[in-house]
Parts: sequence; C-alpha cells; structure tokens
Amino acid sequence: MLEILFRHQDFVAINKPGGISVHQDGGETGLARTLAIQLGVERVWLLHRLDKQTSGILLFALNRESASALSGQFAGKSIKKTYLALSDRKPSKKQGWIKGGMEKSRRGMWKLTRNTENIAVTRFHSISIAEKLRLFILEPHTGKTHQLRVAMKSLGSPILGDSLYGGTESETMFLYAWKIQFDYQNRQIEIVAPLKNEWQTENISHALEEFYMAKAG
Repeated sequence: MLEILFRHQDFVAINKPGGISVHQDGGETGLARTLAIQLGVERVWLLHRLDKQTSGILLFALNRESASALSGQFAGKSIKKTYLALSDRKPSKKQGWIKGGMEKSRRGMWKLTRNTENIAVTRFHSISIAEKLRLFILEPHTGKTHQLRVAMKSLGSPILGDSLYGGTESETMFLYAWKIQFDYQNRQIEIVAPLKNEWQTENISHALEEFYMAKAG
C-alpha cells in the first residue's frame, strides 16, 4: 500500500518509496495504476516526476480539470518544492544558488555547464549535523532531469548513496522530496512528508527546526 500524505477531492499526494519507478518498469504495474487501484478510481494523472531512487512527495490529480490547473502551476513554476539531501563531503560553499545549463553526459548522467540553454536553478542551504555529515535544504526553481543530483555534485558534495554522481555508497540515496507548497482555489496548500526510517534522527529534526526558526525570526 502506498502511503497517502494528503487527499483532496481534486488531487492526492503520496510518499513515494525509494527504488520504485514513477513509470512502468518491464512487466510491473505503473505507479499511477497502482495508486488508482488503491483509491478505487478509474485513473489518476501524474503531475511531476521523481527519480527512481528518490523518495518523498509525489502529486497526482484526480480529474482532468485539476490535472490541467496543477500542470499549469508546475509549468509556471508557482509550486514551491523543498528537498532534503545528505552528503559526507564538505561543499565548496555553505549556501547560495547553483545555476547553469544542463547537458547530457555519459552513462545516463547530466552535467552543469556555463551555457544558457536548458538552465537549471537551485537555491540551497547546508548545515553540519555530525562529523563529516551535512544536511542540505534544496529549493529547485526549475525542474530539470537529475537537477539536484547534478547541483550537489557541482558543489563537491555528491549525495550520499548516489553512486552515479560519485556519492559514497549507501543502501539508500539520501534525497527526499520533503515539502510542497501551492495555492489551489484560493487556499494555501502545504504538504510535508514525515521524517522517518533513515531520516528519523534527532540531528536532522533539530537542524531543520533551528534553520526555520532563524529564517522566520
């Protein structure tokens, strides 16, 4: 059973586990079809994507009208997404912006360039939470393939468990779609995925609490 984080009459948010593809893999049932069966509806509309290894919030529309409206918000970049990542390597800078053109590289990888085509923009903050371990709060302002994984590599801090981009090996790739915020029918929606399993540590919770308190105050 997929974990339902939020259900509205027009859309639903699930907590996608890592290791599950958004699209149909081989003979497996696709995630959208699995969710439709679980909800007892004819179909759902996938509104955005997460890499197979990435866990966290994934949003689906429940009818054509909301699919059109919310897809328009994603395209217009009015939906704010916040991701969490861990790295065991010190970044070249502790906070700021990562901007550059995204180009295909080898072995299914992407790279960040100085070109102005296919621009990727990410804002980030990093916090030391243990010896040789940093928490990254990532806010993508564009939605490019592998954007955050490439951004982290460009800082010299590949994501823990992201072997494709040079991260230290781990059973889990520590990239989590943690929070999503948007307006829908004059209502402010904020959905937050719980910190559990590998993310359920006092260090992470405390770092996030301190970060957002300082930001608010």
